[in-house]
Amino acid sequence: MSGTRSFRQRMLAGEKLVGTFLKTPTSHATEIVAALGFDFVVIDQEHSPFDRTTTDIALMAARGSGIPALVRVSGPEVVLSVLDGGASGILMPHVASADYAREVAALCRYRGGKRGYATSTRAGGYTAVSMWQHIRASDDAITVVAQIEDPEALDEIDAIAAVEGIDSLFIGRGDLTAAFGNETPNPPEVRTAVEKICAAARRVNKPVSVYVGARPEAEWLRDQGATTFIHNSDQGFLRQAAMKGLAEMRDVFG
Repeated sequence: MSGTRSFRQRMLAGEKLVGTFLKTPTSHATEIVAALGFDFVVIDQEHSPFDRTTTDIALMAARGSGIPALVRVSGPEVVLSVLDGGASGILMPHVASADYAREVAALCRYRGGKRGYATSTRAGGYTAVSMWQHIRASDDAITVVAQIEDPEALDEIDAIAAVEGIDSLFIGRGDLTAAFGNETPNPPEVRTAVEKICAAARRVNKPVSVYVGARPEAEWLRDQGATTFIHNSDQGFLRQAAMKGLAEMRDVFG
């Protein structure tokens, strides 16, 4: 939460932000990505083997490297621990109703919310920060992103987008594609869902967040109004570099 503008302020202002997923439970990927100039990282508890300890290590590395770190949490029960660990915010999977969106937002806020209070944590400066200074800073800076990835969420998308405390909608195209079951490339149901989610976000002036693997889809989603891009992952970058390196060495031998 240091610096003149928090990650949340930058996101809400519509700045074009580029981050990446962290899938490997170490500190090293965080440090490498931060040094390259990415705007943020997302520690992925949902689809990789981060536990409370390894998440804390990655958050410590992010704090030391000066890069904002969101955590895609595995569920509501871990929200408090990642916020106490100094996360800049959370990405909550499977937000399929406005009621659940309100529950998620409340878990991340002290005032008017349900976040458990402590300053004995990294987020609280290990008691170096006063109670109300910590509460004000946290409530102002914690970013709450709702992942929209279930077809039923589309029926409530305007209500979800309008929930106070939900800062951005993240479009889960992979889960939507699997749910619709259309195996053709660029299924029309998913494109329609993307357009519907983006339109709902525009109506309440909230930013749209997306995952992208390559430039063409990034350009399309940018044109739909997305401003926060999670590009690839540490594992993905490792695989790409390893493939390139292996191909170059095989070429040496003809």
